[in-house]
Amino acid sequence: MDEVQELREAIRRARGIVVLTGAGVSAESGVPTFRDGDGLWKQRRVEEVATPGAFREDPRMVWEWYDMRRRAILQCAPNPGHHALARLLMAREDVTLVTQNVDGLHDRAVMEAGGTLPHPRLLHLHGTLFVVRCSVCRWEEPNSEPIEDLPRCPRCDALARPGVVWFGEMLPEHALEAAFDAARVADLALVVGTSAVVHPAASIPRVVVESGGQLAEVNLDPTPLTPLARWSLRGASGEILPQVIVE
Repeated sequence: MDEVQELREAIRRARGIVVLTGAGVSAESGVPTFRDGDGLWKQRRVEEVATPGAFREDPRMVWEWYDMRRRAILQCAPNPGHHALARLLMAREDVTLVTQNVDGLHDRAVMEAGGTLPHPRLLHLHGTLFVVRCSVCRWEEPNSEPIEDLPRCPRCDALARPGVVWFGEMLPEHALEAAFDAARVADLALVVGTSAVVHPAASIPRVVVESGGQLAEVNLDPTPLTPLARWSLRGASGEILPQVIVE
């Protein structure tokens, strides 16, 4: 039995699966990096744009950056890897999908599979581009429309901001807790398209292994998690996932 067949059977047998995805999944959909050759945008580095300080200083510039990102991503579509994971999430209540991506392609795949949003077991560790939230109070709402004017909160009239986690901000506590809770009781961690160097996300699969589960990796290149993996499948997730996730 080859690794693809072994992993397919392991997914079928597993009681509890935690999937962690990163930028590699979306790269196959053509999602751009939004950086040019020298990593600058309007003479600013992305790390200088995606911060609370940049928003306080120049909210219009920040929104121009995010509006550009949103419009570009809306031209992309979920690929077969997204669709395979959406089918798995919809078919089984013991599957939790944790993503580091903010592009909303997992959400779109879930909707195309007949699901509704927000899905309780689709966890966005870094937020999503397609939510707008208040910079002061707790108001937020889905939004995929072009940003022509600076949006404001309908409750308190403060400026609204993109619903993503910026540099220097904490990850959403509820999503992080749910991810680690699922990892502690999962039989299998499936790590897809991530370099596995950003923590605490990269610690989630380790918790599965430390709790007695197994780890499978689908990635183009080895990662720090590779030595822990029972299965390491090298290749595009859009090609491999439909082979290992079958109905």
